[in-house]
Amino acid sequence: MQNWVDVVSKYNYPDHSKSWWQVVNSVIPYLALWGAMYHSLKISYLLTLALALLAAGFLVRIFIIFHDCGHGSFFKDDKLNRLVGIPLGLLVFTPYHRWHRDHLIHHQTVGNLDKRGFGDVETLTVDEYLNLSKWGKLKYRIYRHPLFLFGLAPILLFLIQHRIPKSYMNFKQHVYLQLSNIAIIGIIVLLMWLIGWREFILIQLPVIYFASIAGVWLFYVQHQFERVIWKRSKDWNYQEVALNGSSFLKLPKVLQWFSGNIGYHHIHHLSPRIPNYKLQKCHEENELFSNIKPLSLKEILRAFNLRLWDEQNSKLISFDELKNSETKTS
Repeated sequence: MQNWVDVVSKYNYPDHSKSWWQVVNSVIPYLALWGAMYHSLKISYLLTLALALLAAGFLVRIFIIFHDCGHGSFFKDDKLNRLVGIPLGLLVFTPYHRWHRDHLIHHQTVGNLDKRGFGDVETLTVDEYLNLSKWGKLKYRIYRHPLFLFGLAPILLFLIQHRIPKSYMNFKQHVYLQLSNIAIIGIIVLLMWLIGWREFILIQLPVIYFASIAGVWLFYVQHQFERVIWKRSKDWNYQEVALNGSSFLKLPKVLQWFSGNIGYHHIHHLSPRIPNYKLQKCHEENELFSNIKPLSLKEILRAFNLRLWDEQNSKLISFDELKNSETKTS
């Protein structure tokens, strides 16, 4: 079998011309659509919402570039990654330094049952859930319900949670976070002054809402699916969890473009240093990945019903499956 380090090392280098072209073909259309939405308010708000859907697609793509900059995979120079990534973080309402610190920990601990909590969708084991109080179980059920997880949580995450410091943060990290918050607030105030507060909300809120739902959905199906592998620390293996603890989501070409190839998530977790425009190439050119099956539509739909990790059977299960297993053993 091919050595995975040798395989991915061939793709771990950015092409600056492709990187800059992604910045241009993502940011300029997004800003142009934002302007078009402002003018569309005078015609029809339905037209504004239609443009918001398209703008949200570009915002997701901008987030992928922001994400690659934090991994140091978008440009060869770390300073250039920061110079591009930080302002893009303002566009996607995400503080560069804080988010990427959590995200790097996510990469180091993904699929590790003993190290949950960084950049994850909270997932309890069956035993952990059964040991909760009634109130604890209710809170967890509400949190894991699709209406909350994909309806309310995305906008709360990007507009509120990203603004709040975390207990682990040192003084420098606090400063970076507050500077990011001040910059975002400053941009909002300036735009409200230029075009009006009502107009700003009617434009920006649906864009960030649609984009955040798409982003949370993508992240969810990348690590919450029936075939996923999670292990305790003693059994955790980087290659195994990268390839089988992250999904291969084969999207239609247009959605693959807007999502920056992030559906090749197994490749991304195997080597975060691969820029997004090389993920598909890496997957298709190497026999190592020939047995990685993409998620089927049935598996994608099934994933929304999975809630708990069943350690005994090593799989994610639904609340109904837990109830049925309890009935059989009672």
